[in-house]
Amino acid sequence: MTSIFSNKRRMAAAACTMFSFASITGGCWAQGAWPTKPIKLIVPFAAGGPADVVAREVAQALGTELGQPFIVDNQGGGAGVPALNTVARAPADGYTLLFPASANVVVQPLLAKKRTDVLTQLAAVSLVSTSPHMLVVSAKFPAKSTQELIDYAKANPGKVNFGSAGVGGLAHLGMELFKHDAKIDVNHVPYKGTAQVMSDLAGGEVQALFSSMPSLKPMIDKGLIRPISMTAKSGSSLATGVPLISQTLPGFEYNTWYAVYTTLGTPKPVIDKLNAAIRKVLADKSFEERLSSQGVDAQSSTPEELATRTRNETQQWDKIIRAAKITFE
Repeated sequence: MTSIFSNKRRMAAAACTMFSFASITGGCWAQGAWPTKPIKLIVPFAAGGPADVVAREVAQALGTELGQPFIVDNQGGGAGVPALNTVARAPADGYTLLFPASANVVVQPLLAKKRTDVLTQLAAVSLVSTSPHMLVVSAKFPAKSTQELIDYAKANPGKVNFGSAGVGGLAHLGMELFKHDAKIDVNHVPYKGTAQVMSDLAGGEVQALFSSMPSLKPMIDKGLIRPISMTAKSGSSLATGVPLISQTLPGFEYNTWYAVYTTLGTPKPVIDKLNAAIRKVLADKSFEERLSSQGVDAQSSTPEELATRTRNETQQWDKIIRAAKITFE
């Protein structure tokens, strides 16, 4: 009797220990049950912008795939830092996700007073889309190609103004990379947002701009600005017929991209299940076409591939930031 009772107590203790371990790691629970409640998708941009539009497409599709609502929470401002901090401090259970643009997780941490590595705060889940920038000039500017722009800048040093939506954004860094590779002397004119720089580009106050295709299309259609090249290949119809900058400057290439991250320490089964859902959603032809209409190309990845991309591009832009002595103001 004593032996049987002791065995039962030992079995109960072992079961309790196993339950506690599973609760701590989330492994058993996460693999079978996640998700059991709505999931928050935090977007570090205001509602209505390109990132928000893509995020809502992704949220709706993932909600259908995983059987739980995905709630988009726009937390714009602060260069994406408040949104990143919200996810970094959330419980590591897969119910709080971040949907940043590449600049939020690659560039902005390099410009912070205290440089940070986002992969010490966030866990990579999957790439969602890629999109090159388009190089455009004012219709009032004489250059009609990348080579003509470079030739004009060399003949008129310091007289070509490149606009951007702000210091340290990818459009600014793209200009610095272009300036470096083309060996030209041009000026950076930062604005506080896209609307004003677009207006001044159309008016000829600034002559050139790197930006995402959807934001440029209305003024291209009106003939106010002229597309002359792309920073990388794209399957979007918006890029049809526009040559690559690399045809003039071999090796020049960069993309902006959107991805999903979650809180560091989230159980691997949760990340794997979410990654599989993203891959399935992005493989759907109709979903791919909806993203393409926004000027972005659907592209998934493994968590490891996204982490590698994050590290590699951090190193790439760090060199440009240091060479150009860029500081966040």
